[in-house]
Amino acid sequence: MVQRMLGPEGISASKLSKEVGIAQPTLSRWLKEAHILPAMDEKKNPTNRSRPPHQWTWEEKLKAVQEALSIPPEELGAFLRRKGLHSSQLEEWRRMVETALGGNKKKAKDSPEKKKIRELEKDLRLKEKALAEVTALLTLKKKLQVLLGEEGTEPPMKNGT
Repeated sequence: MVQRMLGPEGISASKLSKEVGIAQPTLSRWLKEAHILPAMDEKKNPTNRSRPPHQWTWEEKLKAVQEALSIPPEELGAFLRRKGLHSSQLEEWRRMVETALGGNKKKAKDSPEKKKIRELEKDLRLKEKALAEVTALLTLKKKLQVLLGEEGTEPPMKNGT
């Protein structure tokens, strides 16, 4: 009946009401709800809500993850509702995809730039340790000189005299 009201030669809800014997407000409500609901045609909506997401094929899950990555964050909620998903399911599937593609991460980690950065950081840590050691030795040398009265410095006074 909704198709008869929507089709190219659609008729009004009141005309259809008289023809089929269903109240006009009911037909109008059905028409309004038909605009809100997602398409029921499986060709247009392969991941329809007749199957729960945990029964989707891996291709459908991958497609959902790809679509979600291309959607702005403010539109993600509407996407999840339209697909009948929870954000936790999508996050789990995203991690599965990352794990499956994990071999590429190791290669990226060992890039020449990353190696050079690690070497420079290691070198910097060693130099910082050496600098701290030299600073400590200089401080001790100065204290010893003061205690021994070398280089024209006077020994510290006792009891403030």
